[in-house]
Parts: sequence; C-alpha cells; structure tokens
Amino acid sequence: MAYDEYQQDRINQILSDKKLEYHSKKMMGGLCYMLDDKMLCGLVSDQLMARIGPDRYEEVLGEDGVHEMTFTGRKMKGYVFIDLEAVDTDELLERWLQYCIDFNPLAKSSKKRKKKA
Repeated sequence: MAYDEYQQDRINQILSDKKLEYHSKKMMGGLCYMLDDKMLCGLVSDQLMARIGPDRYEEVLGEDGVHEMTFTGRKMKGYVFIDLEAVDTDELLERWLQYCIDFNPLAKSSKKRKKKA
C-alpha cells in the first residue's frame, strides 16, 4: 500500500479536531477514510482522493493540482484526485476535507456484500 504517512497524520489530526467518528481502512491501493460507513476521502500514492459530490465537481476541476478521478478507465463524477502539493498547508487540506464532510450526508453507502459461507 503506497501512501504518504505524513499526509495520513495531517488528515487524522483535522478529522479528530472536528470530533468526527471516522475510521480508515486500506483499500484501492491506498488508505481510505470512512465516515458514517461511507467513503469520505483517501490517500492513493501521491494524491488525495476527495469525494466532493457531483455539484462541486465541475467547479473545482479547473483548480491547480485537481484531476478527474478515473477508476478502471471510467470517470468517477463526484470524486477528484488532488496533487499533494495543492494541499501543502493545513488550511488547503482542511478546505478539501470540509468539501468531503459537507457531501457525506448526501452520499450513498455502498451495498454490503454478503459473506460466503
């Protein structure tokens, strides 16, 4: 699993300061953060993955360091990748995390898979 542990510490600090009950899990080749059993954001290699929702998606794509998220060749509208250089201050990182937190109540939970017997 390749992700930046320094960025992990920064995200943990911001989410803890906001007194959110979140957890992280290793998945998708990186580290994903979950809030209310829904994906909030993640660290994949040298990028922040942010689930910001479709309404904010178009608005932020033109910003420096922000890229469309493609997964298995498909665009994932509502998710973006952000270069870590674009969140190098706590204020910038907190802004993106707040976008994710704001969208979280509107996000759909993924369906739980039944365990095989």
